[in-house]
Amino acid sequence: MIKLTKKLKDELWWLVISVDYDYSRIAVADYDLNDQHLILWLEDKHDFKNTLVECLQLDIPVKQFARLIKDEGFNSYEGSKMHATKNYVYKARIEINKPIAWYLNDATITEQQWAREAVVKKLFTHLVESEARGIDELDFF
Repeated sequence: MIKLTKKLKDELWWLVISVDYDYSRIAVADYDLNDQHLILWLEDKHDFKNTLVECLQLDIPVKQFARLIKDEGFNSYEGSKMHATKNYVYKARIEINKPIAWYLNDATITEQQWAREAVVKKLFTHLVESEARGIDELDFF
């Protein structure tokens, strides 16, 4: 669960309003992944910033980013498996790698971008939903 500070929540709303509620205008200007956080810098595609300091910085815990990758099925595919003892074939999700290992080692640049964009989309969707319900915390992972 991510707790948003009043300041960050206001900044997120300001970004939403500044893009006229057109979420497709919100871009990830840059990103960084360390042991503790996925850091995203967001900006308006129609108003590019000169430095990252001018962008909105979001710190997403790695654990929650990994959960999103797994929930969205980015690190797995639909395939067939053979049951170990009963020798029948069944359909299952086959995991390529653990979520963060998949992101770092197996994912293409495009797949990594999809994962980051999924975080942004989910964040803004739940921001609006939490505002409608009057909740201060975002439970989106």
